[in-house]
Amino acid sequence: MKIFSVRSVPSTKWSSDKPLNFSPKPITIFILCFGLFLFGLGESLIITASAGMSPWTVLAEGLSITTGYSIGTLTFLISLGVLLLWIPLKQQAGIGTILNAIIVAAVIEWSLPYLPHPETYAMQILQAVLGTLIVGIASGIYLIANLGPGPRDGLMTGCQKATGLPIAWVRVFLEIVVITIGWTLGGTVGIATIIFAIGVGPAVSMGLYLIASISK
Repeated sequence: MKIFSVRSVPSTKWSSDKPLNFSPKPITIFILCFGLFLFGLGESLIITASAGMSPWTVLAEGLSITTGYSIGTLTFLISLGVLLLWIPLKQQAGIGTILNAIIVAAVIEWSLPYLPHPETYAMQILQAVLGTLIVGIASGIYLIANLGPGPRDGLMTGCQKATGLPIAWVRVFLEIVVITIGWTLGGTVGIATIIFAIGVGPAVSMGLYLIASISK
């Protein structure tokens, strides 16, 4: 299916011409921020589902157990480490890279008290699936804005360019590697972790395909 075989980030009429654009069109900034808002909301839904954490949070928790540093501190340090991996992959940061860290964190902080905390296992799984789908589609929205991906998405697109593999499978591979390392270090893995690891790649591919189709 075409929707799951996207091999590059599409360009639309509202995409920035280049990631290092510090005077983009207002519509580009608006869509970027909307995508980042949705991303933070999706992450919050996964957290409040209480059925496990997303892979990168599993890694941060595992490193926290090993080193004694807080999960917040290690999340930041992991982001710095991922940005260092951009160098050999020739990825470029931009406004979107900066706004990613600010907006996603702010939305998670604001939304957590207001989101449902399902008590039944079935509803926890449903909410985890919904959160993963929202994160993937949101990634497609802000990646197409082309104002610089977030640290982890930049790693994904950089690896895709280096390997030539579909984005969906590159993302799945990266998430599984991160989960494995985090779990080995003592991080908590649940059904939501597995759902995210397997589902986020296809969800990102779906988001890229749908947004590009709508924007034609």
